[in-house]
Amino acid sequence: MKTIKRNDLVYPDLSYQIYGCAFDVFAKIGDGHHEKVYQRALAEAFKNRNISFKEQVYYSIKYNNKPVGRDFFDFLVDDRVIVEIKKGNRYSKTHIDQVLNYLKINNLKLAIIVNFASDGADCKRIINLIS
Repeated sequence: MKTIKRNDLVYPDLSYQIYGCAFDVFAKIGDGHHEKVYQRALAEAFKNRNISFKEQVYYSIKYNNKPVGRDFFDFLVDDRVIVEIKKGNRYSKTHIDQVLNYLKINNLKLAIIVNFASDGADCKRIINLIS
């Protein structure tokens, strides 16, 4: 595997692998599927490449150290990168804010939104500058 040499990226090699899995999923199953189908296919792609991941990761939302809610995100890859799957041809502010919240609450640095659109898989990196 080729090593990425940039010093200004968060987890560049792992990101490259995640992108490759997303592109492979789209190449093999195409567009027009539900997010759940893409999630299952992406889980298989991670397994095929021996990438460590957890699926449908639960986290608690706390106020004054007391649980007030809970939510789930699609994947936690290598205990470092949140991967969230979306469908459509654009990234909405709501999706970006949602993923940024996941990062902050879980004290993580990087999330990747994988958007399965009509013309391919597109990935957007979201960085938590506060962690």
